[in-house]
Amino acid sequence: MPSSTTNKQNNSDAISLDQLMHRLRLSLGYIKSKLLVIFFIAIIGAIIGLCYVSFKKNTYSAVCSFVLDAGNKEGGLGQYAGLASLAGVSLDNGGGLFEGDNILELYKSRTMIEKTLLSTATFNGKSELLIERYITAYNLRERWRDKDGIKDINFNGDPGKFNRTQDSIITDITKQVNKKYLNVSKPDKKLSIILVEVKSNDELFAKEFANKIVENVNTFYVQTKTKKSTQNVQILTRQADSVRRVLNSSISGVADALDAAPNANPQLLSLRVPSQKKQVDVQASTAVYSEIVKNLEISKISLSKETPLIQLIDTPVLPLDNNKITKLVGAAGGFILFAFLGLLLFFTMSFRNKTSLK
Repeated sequence: MPSSTTNKQNNSDAISLDQLMHRLRLSLGYIKSKLLVIFFIAIIGAIIGLCYVSFKKNTYSAVCSFVLDAGNKEGGLGQYAGLASLAGVSLDNGGGLFEGDNILELYKSRTMIEKTLLSTATFNGKSELLIERYITAYNLRERWRDKDGIKDINFNGDPGKFNRTQDSIITDITKQVNKKYLNVSKPDKKLSIILVEVKSNDELFAKEFANKIVENVNTFYVQTKTKKSTQNVQILTRQADSVRRVLNSSISGVADALDAAPNANPQLLSLRVPSQKKQVDVQASTAVYSEIVKNLEISKISLSKETPLIQLIDTPVLPLDNNKITKLVGAAGGFILFAFLGLLLFFTMSFRNKTSLK
């Protein structure tokens, strides 16, 4: 009995396989009968691909690359980090706000993009805001034609005094730039090279926007990273200047006191008191001034160590790279795509339509 059941199952499987192969042969025959229709579908696809390429605007790509060395910051517990590591204790505080890849997010921040859009650049010898160039490049004023008070809006003046409409437009454009046209990346995680890419259908806008955002972000990065050390240097410099003025005044006071009694009687000690007081002031001011100058020099060294090195490698140069597709490629791509879709359509129809295969 078991062997009889197995034979029936094998026969059933063989019949099913024969039926499947038969249906496949019928499907291929059906497709051959529709080759002319598939050819016309492919021709339509070629025409669509050609029209797409003809009307599609070129997208230009402006790329800036630079190397970033965040600098060495050795202070506080830094000098004991090596010894602590030997004992299995880590004194690393995890880095600051601008350590690692955080600078990549700084490029994508709303503040940096807005500042760049409101920057001025020179286009064909004429000074123009980047946001105005963007509005012209993407025909936004035509879209605003039916909106009252928007078509003729401008962005000149103090950004802090912009009205609600101006702020709303800037916010929308910032989101679009961030989402579609700006890309910041590190090609190799082991290296400190950063690429900033700006895409646009306006070649000049892409070039100037890439240059401006790199300039704005890198300047902000350096100023913020060295802000505390810079403030310390400024404070110590003011203190040093102040103490130096006091020291100079005290030295002049000693000279004036000596000039007041040029031939003083050595036995009259009271005549020597004013000059001695001034000398005490000079000695005290000298000690204070020496200490401040020493701290000032240490602060300058610390500032130098904390100042990151940002060196541009490549900047956008006209003409920019673009993703222009030739008409031949567009037509060929449309032809192949629609031919494949036609084959798939008729194959599916023939395989599912049992009546057509009888």
